[in-house]
Amino acid sequence: MKNYFEDIRRKLNKEIELEEIVIVDNSHKHKGHKFYSSEKFHLHLKIKSLYLSSLSRVNAQKIVMKALSNDLKTKIHALEISIEK
Repeated sequence: MKNYFEDIRRKLNKEIELEEIVIVDNSHKHKGHKFYSSEKFHLHLKIKSLYLSSLSRVNAQKIVMKALSNDLKTKIHALEISIEK
């Protein structure tokens, strides 16, 4: 799992100038949900980025989601994104 989170960090750092990123795995909170799968993650990305914070919230989130588009199809079920300066 830690290797996968490092992959996420690398993908985002390749596409976006980030000061810091914290990846929180909230998968355990969703075990009873209808579409829960132990093979997919429920993640919260806490991102500090001057670049992303200069954009609208929607555009900043689109950039993050584009960088992780393949992961969203295969490994990430839910993604929460928080962006700070």
